Amino acid sequence: MATGERISDLAMTYRLRWKRRRLLWRSFRKRRQLRSVRDKTAQIKPGDILCFSTVRNEVVRLPYFLDHHRRLGVRHFLIVENASDDGTRDYLAAQPDVSLWSTDHSYKLSRFGVDWLTWLQMKHGHGHWCLTLDADECLIYPYHDTRPLPALCEWLEGQKRRSFGALMLDMYPQGPLSQHPYEAGSYPFAALCWFDGGNYGMRQKRDLQNLWIQGGPRARMFFASDPRRAPTMGKVPLVKWNRRYAYVSSAHALLPRRLNHVYDTAGGELTSGILLHSKFLNTVVERSAEEKARQEHFANSSLYDGYYDALQADPDLWCEGSTRLVGWRQLEAMGLMSRGGWI
Repeated sequence: MATGERISDLAMTYRLRWKRRRLLWRSFRKRRQLRSVRDKTAQIKPGDILCFSTVRNEVVRLPYFLDHHRRLGVRHFLIVENASDDGTRDYLAAQPDVSLWSTDHSYKLSRFGVDWLTWLQMKHGHGHWCLTLDADECLIYPYHDTRPLPALCEWLEGQKRRSFGALMLDMYPQGPLSQHPYEAGSYPFAALCWFDGGNYGMRQKRDLQNLWIQGGPRARMFFASDPRRAPTMGKVPLVKWNRRYAYVSSAHALLPRRLNHVYDTAGGELTSGILLHSKFLNTVVERSAEEKARQEHFANSSLYDGYYDALQADPDLWCEGSTRLVGWRQLEAMGLMSRGGWI
């Protein structure tokens, strides 16, 4: 590395160290926005795998979300409920393995819930493997059907890895979204069984050194004229947490930036997973009008008005290039996830 590049990198490292401290302080201050509804964190035992999430009006998705991740080996869920009015709060409060906090404060001004979750991770996640997920994401990984999360985490620790990457894979039905009603608790990917398999591009961000991945049906259908605006699909959802860590942008990147190194720079592959994304349930058509009005989901929300309008039109995301989901081995063969050295 040339002297100028070394100096530039040291300066970046210094700036990011202070950025992380500011984020942690910000989250500490935002703790006052949370009201405890059911605090069952005394149940958490050393070695338990934890799941953190911020939700709003997700009572339809939550039964499957919780059951899926329980089966994988999550022992406790720490959830922030943000101004729900569909029964989400009561449903979560009744769950034996959920600690619940509630807030009516702005999701957008809390860095899309990250400030709230960072405080809970600081307080309860230290020393635990922690999943950070949205309610419309279901983690799968190589051998997830036979090897639970504790086995994966034990293997990652043996490899001296403290983080695990995943591609968020948008799943969708064939035909207009509203024509595929969903029943709470059922397998969402029976109808949402299609995905885009080969239209992904990626680049490494210089500052955080994470992979910025874009593509899938949202890029194809809603952002074809300006693909740089399409949502990013790479995440780092599973981390052996330390109270000094902080997510920067949802679960897409975190600090220290070495935790974003969930890929092999030498031409090989590191073990990675998939977040099956159930955003395109039939409910998205009605909710898009609400989210457009709330302006809470994007930093420059007005730029996404066309996106919400397109969803309200009840689109068919299926195309001739769509691929039907078979299982994790198919996703690995397509290069969307990897076993790496985990055999």
